Amino acid sequence: MPTQPTDEPVDDFLRRVTPVRRREDGEKLVEIFAEVTGVAPVMWGPSMIGFGSFAYRSPVNPRTRGVWPKVAFSPRKASLSLYGLKDLPDGERLLPALGRYTEGVGCVYVRRLDDIDLDVLRRLIAIAWSRGDDPDPS
Repeated sequence: MPTQPTDEPVDDFLRRVTPVRRREDGEKLVEIFAEVTGVAPVMWGPSMIGFGSFAYRSPVNPRTRGVWPKVAFSPRKASLSLYGLKDLPDGERLLPALGRYTEGVGCVYVRRLDDIDLDVLRRLIAIAWSRGDDPDPS
C-alpha cells in the first residue's frame, strides 16, 4: 500500500518526535512550509508531513501511478528528510546554495536547520510547489 494521507493531527505527531532538537526543527519546518505553500500540513503515512499533492506516474513503469505530496518532510532521528525540493530542474539547480546537506534518490537530508539557508529553502519549496500533475502517457 503506497503512502497515503492520514487523519492524525500533525501536532500530535510532532509532540512525539525525539530528540527535542529534531522536534523543534520539525515545528519550524511546518511554519516555513505552510508560509510558502499557504496550505495546512497533513500527515502522510506514519512519519511524513506533507503539503498539497500531485498525481504522478513512474518514469520507469508508466502504469505505476499514485498521489504524492508536492513538498514534504520527515523529522527522523538521524536527520530531517526533505521531499520534492530537487524534483524540478530549477530546484535541482538551486539546491547547491542550500548549505550543508546530503542527497538520497528522492530527498534531501539535513542534520539541523542551522546548517542551511532558510531563504534558499523557501525558494526551493516555492519551486517545488509550482509542480503540476504528471502528464498521462500516450
